Amino acid sequence: MTVLAAVTIAVWILTFVIPAGTYERNADGRPVQGTYHHEAAPGGFVHRLGDLFLAPVNGLYGIRDTGTGAVAPDAVGALYGSAGVFLFVLAIGAFITVVFATGALDRGIERLAHRLRTRGALLIAGVMTVFSLLGTVEGFAEETLGFYGLIVPLMLALGYDRMVATGTIILGAGVGVLASTVNPFSTGVASSAADVSLGDGIALRSAMWIVLTAVTIGYVLRYAHRVRTAPDRSLTGFLPGDRELAAEAAAEPPELTGLQKAVLVAVTLVFAFMIFSVIPWASALTGEADATPYAWELGWSFAQLAALFIVAAVLIGLLARLGEQRLSATIVQGAADFIAPALVIVLARGVTVVMTNAKIIDTVLHTVESTVSGTPAAVFAILVYVVNLPLAFLIPSTSGHATLAMPVLAPLADFAGVPRSVVVTAWQSASGVMNLWVPTTAVVMGGVALAKVGYDKYLRFVWPLLVLLSVLICGFVALGALV
Repeated sequence: MTVLAAVTIAVWILTFVIPAGTYERNADGRPVQGTYHHEAAPGGFVHRLGDLFLAPVNGLYGIRDTGTGAVAPDAVGALYGSAGVFLFVLAIGAFITVVFATGALDRGIERLAHRLRTRGALLIAGVMTVFSLLGTVEGFAEETLGFYGLIVPLMLALGYDRMVATGTIILGAGVGVLASTVNPFSTGVASSAADVSLGDGIALRSAMWIVLTAVTIGYVLRYAHRVRTAPDRSLTGFLPGDRELAAEAAAEPPELTGLQKAVLVAVTLVFAFMIFSVIPWASALTGEADATPYAWELGWSFAQLAALFIVAAVLIGLLARLGEQRLSATIVQGAADFIAPALVIVLARGVTVVMTNAKIIDTVLHTVESTVSGTPAAVFAILVYVVNLPLAFLIPSTSGHATLAMPVLAPLADFAGVPRSVVVTAWQSASGVMNLWVPTTAVVMGGVALAKVGYDKYLRFVWPLLVLLSVLICGFVALGALV
């Protein structure tokens, strides 16, 4: 939030330096290449100061005037603020918190880990696959911090070191978030900001998820095999008491109750229905972007998905018999826990509003138009990935990063002849790669602290994988741009 506040002020100052201008728009509201022209800057200093003051408010529920294109809370036109995404984030926060309150997901993972405790490689692959699946569907990341107390002793009991446990948890969930298919906090927010459907590009992202997850699991398994056969090659070594700690993992967790099994089934059905509801099936099955939607297609967006998760949270709570008071409190607490990423989205959108009202977004686009228009599609897609790496370091919040970057990146894709969904994929990949190692994310720093693994040793462990993943990502986004 501090970074975005500073960015807001910096961008506001730049509006007095960058000349105003605009493109002509087509019927879809997208800029037409070659039509840029300068315009007089709207308003004076006091007017601009008002834009800065109202930036967060406009970022939430600003309305874009149909005639002038200016964004204001009391304008008449189309919603420009991120109110829909804001409510969606709170809704899914409530849903996830209710699911964890039932204890079903925690117990399910505990049972899986214990069942595979005598088969080390299968245990690692199984846990990483589950974490990656949760990551690609709902952005499972911070929730992993609760599993170190279970996974670390299990890995030690099987003859592995603490780095294997760390890699299993951080990289398992992280690669899923990196290759998000319908993760609402990255793919969802970015797709909304890029003005494309959440289901656009899902085939490419699904292929990426399968390949990158397999590669990451293979990387961790390779290190795990090396440590098990030659413990002296461990990057972390073994701490005093590790063997005693490992004995705690031998205790069998309680069986899943019937209610917990029912909750897990219900959660699976909710996410499966969400995926079904957002995919443009006619386009996906025919390969034609403008194909007429099938009668059974839902074509849902954030408004419907927010309602889905609010209703699902209530139904899961009733199914798990949480009781009216506990369910109500949990839903409120879940929304409260997710207010931070929701506000980040609002602040980031506020930056875009400042640029929009000063009419400098099109000037920024025009500055790079000539370069982009002559760039091969595959090269452009790779450049989007590279450019977003430092941005992801400065803004570790995927939702905030997406809301800030997409208003500029998406129109550039139009100029380069690249689908906007490919830009979304390249952006989220850059964000995902950086969040596997940057010291500005609680998932990494909290994880290595809980596992008692030095951050420097974790970097030694993970950097070859980061290089490999980056090469594969560049190949995928280049292929997506060409196809």
